[in-house]
Amino acid sequence: MNKQISFSAIIILVIALLACAGCVSDHPVYEKSSIGEMEYNKGLAEYEAGNFRAAEAAFEGSAAWYFANGFPDAGITSRNAMFKTIRTYGEFPFNEAAARDALREAVPGITDSEIDSWLTDHAQTLVSDGETLYFSDTTKNYLYAHTEILQKRDLGFSFAFMSRYALAEDLPTVNLPYRNPVRYEGTMHLEIAEEDLPAGGTLKIWYPHPIETNIQQDVSVTNMAYPEYIVKGPDVHGDIGIIYYEIPVDAIKGNLLITIDIGFTSYEAVYVIDPEMVGEYDTSDPRYILYTRSERNIEINDAIRNKAREIVGSETNPHKQAQMIYEHIITTYPYSHVPHMSLDAKTPKVAESTHMFITGHGDCGTQSMLFSAFCRSLGIPARATGGYQMILQDAPSPHFWAEYYLTGYGWVPVDPTVAEGAEWFDIPEEDRIAFKKYYGTNIDPARLVIQKNVDATVEPDYPDDAAVFRLVRQYPVILSDASMQDMEFLAMGGFRINLVAKN
Repeated sequence: MNKQISFSAIIILVIALLACAGCVSDHPVYEKSSIGEMEYNKGLAEYEAGNFRAAEAAFEGSAAWYFANGFPDAGITSRNAMFKTIRTYGEFPFNEAAARDALREAVPGITDSEIDSWLTDHAQTLVSDGETLYFSDTTKNYLYAHTEILQKRDLGFSFAFMSRYALAEDLPTVNLPYRNPVRYEGTMHLEIAEEDLPAGGTLKIWYPHPIETNIQQDVSVTNMAYPEYIVKGPDVHGDIGIIYYEIPVDAIKGNLLITIDIGFTSYEAVYVIDPEMVGEYDTSDPRYILYTRSERNIEINDAIRNKAREIVGSETNPHKQAQMIYEHIITTYPYSHVPHMSLDAKTPKVAESTHMFITGHGDCGTQSMLFSAFCRSLGIPARATGGYQMILQDAPSPHFWAEYYLTGYGWVPVDPTVAEGAEWFDIPEEDRIAFKKYYGTNIDPARLVIQKNVDATVEPDYPDDAAVFRLVRQYPVILSDASMQDMEFLAMGGFRINLVAKN
């Protein structure tokens, strides 16, 4: 998190860095010798070679030719490839000189040798068109890795506020999963300026909303704008909350404005677990199978499995194993921002959990996904749960945490990212230890849950070749066949949530 933005802030930062984006897919052949087809094939070759700027230019030229010559379907394919290409490299705006300047500006007194070490051994990079590019949050990640500097800065929130539940004096000593209900009510608000809307066609919109979970109850989703164009939803009882719209552009007068009223009660979950009381898993249960297999961003492979076994050693109790994994995550992987948009778009695809395992870089999403991958590899059902948190400040900020399932207890929450936040403050060591222990089996009642798992399936699903941030659904998706803008970025920039705690 930074001075103004907390967890998962990278999604907002991407808006300022990117304009449109695209990758690869099968392309219809209209004229093999046409400029459109030649430029598209050039884009594929340049992308494969890692020349992303050149690929973007080729895909853009292909799309322009196809649209101008009356082949809109081929133009859309080329346009989507352009969108995905820019998403692949757009979070890496710095060359080496610019990255050095950014570090000098952000960290007064930093030495050239310290910069050399950071850029050579720690910074996240991407090679494009023969040049090494550096991640947009290179300087922030330096600060996260040097907590002695971070502790002297104003983060925009206090440890006293952040720990108001974790260090409460009345924490129970017996299992009391749900207590301290907080009722939230407010509005989700999406606005796209009239000048940013396409000239025609239909906007397909996947609009997020809260769902019912063990820690989030009495959910209401009401007063939806454009109700006549809702194709599916809302459904508060699914694994992910989505209202799916198809809105003709001609039906929009002025700016596109979609608001929905929401309400929900968030509960603090406090688990006091007796390992001897944990029951056996029903390994034939479909939910057990779902949450112990590999998914798009929670990957189980031999390296993950071997490391998980190394972490737990001879321990066989699933609760004790999960706690050992939690300790490993918060002591091994310092919090850092990662290029989520690039990881989501780049081919070949690398799972977020694998990215963190290989590089050591991880924020709330990757930390939660790697925790889940380790657990799953041992046969412990686990998932990365997403939405928003209000634990740092009253305003909701995008966030992910994890849950693992214990028979006899249910879904036990862990939040390695919030736990690690204790390192960013100069506080007594006993408070730091107690804070981290709390977030190993408990969760505060300052959450807004939108999806139970990072790879939850939306209905209807996104088109296969569409440029969509498939990782999370904390913001709306907007797709248009008539726009040359990547409208999902407009949706990210035009979306906000206003919440008020009623008690």
